[in-house]
Amino acid sequence: MGTLNDIDHFVVLMLENRSFDNLLGWLNPQDPSYGGLTGDESNPDGAGGSIPVWPTPNNPAAPAGASSDLTKIPAPDPGEQFTDINQQLFGTVAPKPADPVTLQGFTANYASSIGKTAGNPADIMHCFLPQQLPALTALAQSYAVCDHWYASAPCQTWPNRFFLHTATANGYENNSPAHFPYDMNTIFKVLEGNVPNGWEIYFHDFPQSLTLSQLWDRLDHFRSFDEFLNDARLGQLPSYAFIEPRYFADADWPNDMHPPHDVSYGDQLVATVYNALFNSPAWERTLLVVIFDEHGGCFDHVAPPAAVPPEPPRSDQPFGFDRYGVRVPAVIASPWIKPGTVFRAADGQQPFDHTSVISTLRKRFGGAAPLPALTARDAAAPDLELVLNLDAPSGDGRASVQALPAPAEDDEAALNQARLAPLNDAQQAMYSAAAHLAPLIHGVSVADHVLSLQDNVAPVIGVAAHATEAVPFIKNVLGRLLP
Repeated sequence: MGTLNDIDHFVVLMLENRSFDNLLGWLNPQDPSYGGLTGDESNPDGAGGSIPVWPTPNNPAAPAGASSDLTKIPAPDPGEQFTDINQQLFGTVAPKPADPVTLQGFTANYASSIGKTAGNPADIMHCFLPQQLPALTALAQSYAVCDHWYASAPCQTWPNRFFLHTATANGYENNSPAHFPYDMNTIFKVLEGNVPNGWEIYFHDFPQSLTLSQLWDRLDHFRSFDEFLNDARLGQLPSYAFIEPRYFADADWPNDMHPPHDVSYGDQLVATVYNALFNSPAWERTLLVVIFDEHGGCFDHVAPPAAVPPEPPRSDQPFGFDRYGVRVPAVIASPWIKPGTVFRAADGQQPFDHTSVISTLRKRFGGAAPLPALTARDAAAPDLELVLNLDAPSGDGRASVQALPAPAEDDEAALNQARLAPLNDAQQAMYSAAAHLAPLIHGVSVADHVLSLQDNVAPVIGVAAHATEAVPFIKNVLGRLLP
């Protein structure tokens, strides 16, 4: 069997806001050991009946009135704040400690929509067929899929992305209000001096990871996605590469898969990243991890288990981060993996979550002993060595993958309309983050800026209604901040 020492390059692509059932529930319908859908899963319709999971509008099980624009649903964007997720899991926004997880609140939450435009409850029960996501499907079938990988917390985008980088959310359940400076220790800093080829963060429009103040003096590590493609082509990949998708409609469509963004573009990004690695001279010693930050309100039928809290909760902290979020898709590709591998943590272990990436990196680059854990969460997380189940790297007839082409109706006029769509919570938070970074472009030192933020001296944040207002500001900040 392979070991982590056979891997020199770890590449993680984290996409947005889809549950395991939503994207991979129908992957292996004939395999009872696979944690996917049977078709019998449902949620209440609010009138004494139920709404089943459904894959296509011409399926007999598809609810009346369900959307036909499958690649863009659920639309509008579901609720994803901590209270929304409580309702989805427990049926109430304020569950008591003894309340059971029923997973029967997805439709009610989507129809009632806490602070958002209500959606058709049938749409939240839609789950994609494999042929609708051919690139992600090809990787799951040709390499490995984890059917019990959980978001690190039942929370929004920022907390879960923080867990991937820092093994904690520092006690914050939601993206907003902002709590700068986010000064948690990061896996990037832990790796420095311990990895032969360094680390890089590649991004499209805004790197959410730049919200971490420990990285503000490492701006030369933030590079464009085109540079990733070039590094892969030349076989000059870092030891650890983290890739962020395009979050905003700008020169091109968002490819983060965040509802209601078209999943086709996210699948195209999966194909682009994988093909670049597959054709790289470094492929035989590379491991690609494709994961999603959180479920984003999309239905899943498996209850999240209890989790090891990353640290003792603060007195003002309503949630102890002692349970995981909803399952999310996790696909792992490497020539050291047998085609068709389905894996999960061993009985008695903590399940896989985003801190498993940290655990894997600490083990691989720690020499005789793993590098120090960031928190109790990544100390308990299983690593990915078990997925390397071949004795030697093998092609096994595997090849480049192809996603579906862009929808024909997505012309420049449609893209212009998308640029004028209201910003979602994650986009609003990134716009705010750019404003918090702006003082650094005016000569303020990192140390002074951190002290200022610790003293609650917040920058002036303008109003951005849509991408045409947010993106130019973000580009200006990044263009002057990054080398």
